[in-house]
Amino acid sequence: MRLNCLSCGHKVELDNAYDEFEGPVKCLCGTMLEIRTKEGLLKAIKVMDPQTPRPSQPPGMPGAAA
Repeated sequence: MRLNCLSCGHKVELDNAYDEFEGPVKCLCGTMLEIRTKEGLLKAIKVMDPQTPRPSQPPGMPGAAA
């Protein structure tokens, strides 16, 4: 599956692991895209709010040492 970054237009290649997926995808430009796919088709895409913590980051103060 291929999708275009909403920020820079780069074509982001996704393999079959993303056929049933909901979550963040990072473009080469650094933009985080929130996507939802079903049966190998893109159902929704939006640029993530930079203030929203990513699922892999624990909540806390931005920029604070862990």
